[in-house]
Amino acid sequence: MAKQRTLAILKPDCVKKNLVGEVTRRIQEAGFEIKAMKMTRLTKETAGGFYAVHKERPFFGELVEFMTSGPCVPMVLEKENAVDDFRALIGATDPAEADAGTIRKEFADSKGENIVHGSDSAENGRIESAYFFTESEIVANEA
Repeated sequence: MAKQRTLAILKPDCVKKNLVGEVTRRIQEAGFEIKAMKMTRLTKETAGGFYAVHKERPFFGELVEFMTSGPCVPMVLEKENAVDDFRALIGATDPAEADAGTIRKEFADSKGENIVHGSDSAENGRIESAYFFTESEIVANEA
């Protein structure tokens, strides 16, 4: 199986709780390679553009407000079966429904403040990664 990329975003609640190191450690221990990573603060325009797929949903305004409330850490991850494996690692969107041992079960406070974003498909992983990183910023495998 070929390696796949996915985008993770350690959300403002993760940064505020000083969990960036712990969550990153768990990601790496699960076999993911970090190919790009930065700390940034999203503007309303940037957050709104990233989450545009949810624009008509009732929670859109709250989501944009939350994602602009503090710094976040987007990262490009690579691994075989990266999308499904990462979603299994982080758990269900609602931490009350997440499996024991998942990142959201252990650290998230609510469905709205759930510590981490993960792409939902390989195609979205590519699209979302390109939203935050140019191809030259993504570290390639050594030959």
